[in-house]
Amino acid sequence: MQMLKTFSQRRLSWLLLLLFAVFFEGCALFFQHAMNLAPCVMCIYERIAMFGIGIAALVGLIAPEVSVVRWSGLALWGYSAWRGLSLAQEHVGYQFNPSPFATCDLFVKLPDWAPLNQWAPWLFEAYGDCSKVVWQFLGQSMPQWLVIIFAANLIVWAVIVLSQFVKSASNRY
Repeated sequence: MQMLKTFSQRRLSWLLLLLFAVFFEGCALFFQHAMNLAPCVMCIYERIAMFGIGIAALVGLIAPEVSVVRWSGLALWGYSAWRGLSLAQEHVGYQFNPSPFATCDLFVKLPDWAPLNQWAPWLFEAYGDCSKVVWQFLGQSMPQWLVIIFAANLIVWAVIVLSQFVKSASNRY
């Protein structure tokens, strides 16, 4: 655990987290613009949660050796991963338990102070159907893979957070 704590205090760990987020955002854009798969409202919300993980990584990159900066990055990472997991689970429900009473929004609802879908419609505008399975890999739909990805993020995040409470070897004696 001490090794993980030390690793979290280095920029490389936060750079790897940033590369993780960039990779999955790149995948989303590939699915949307190269494979012409229309993102739905839930896809956009999940995309924003992944951006949250990327922003958390940028925060951690600032000065990971400084506790308040590292903890700020960890807090944003944990919240974004948890939010992404809950959104992905809700999305799976729309796909595999369809109901006329439980549907996703028709349009992306974002705060007035951050209308991302107006600023970058190519990235944040939704025009797909949340309940339609448009892609599968190894028998799992895209939101099912996102459940796995966000859950794995939460597990790694929890282990990293726990490692923060380990005393260093020089402080034990």
